Amino acid sequence: MGRAPKKADTGGRPSGLPLPDPKGALKAFYAGTRLESPVGGFLEVLGVHSLEDGSATVILECSTSSIRFELPIKAATRTEKAKVKQALADGSDPTCPRHGSEQRLFREGSLLVCHLCGIPFGKAA
Repeated sequence: MGRAPKKADTGGRPSGLPLPDPKGALKAFYAGTRLESPVGGFLEVLGVHSLEDGSATVILECSTSSIRFELPIKAATRTEKAKVKQALADGSDPTCPRHGSEQRLFREGSLLVCHLCGIPFGKAA
């Protein structure tokens, strides 16, 4: 008898299927527009899970089929971190470089994190 394939270790967090067009979905996610589901309907954000390497995963659910999808988000770039550091040096509230000036970064421990995308963009002063 053959063995069943091992399931990926998700660390206790929910998981879903990969989206067919992650770049287009990320663009719509950052713009705050509705995400269309590949199986019809729209995708609703269930949660964002920050990962130890600085990246994150958005868990989405289709409004018509209840199928869950994952949208991976890459860690902050040096340029993005530099923008946040400069905003801190200027004495202004740092905002998410990906979501724009409407989304402030929040302190989580010693890090400044965007609550919408789960990405840490630098250390709090």
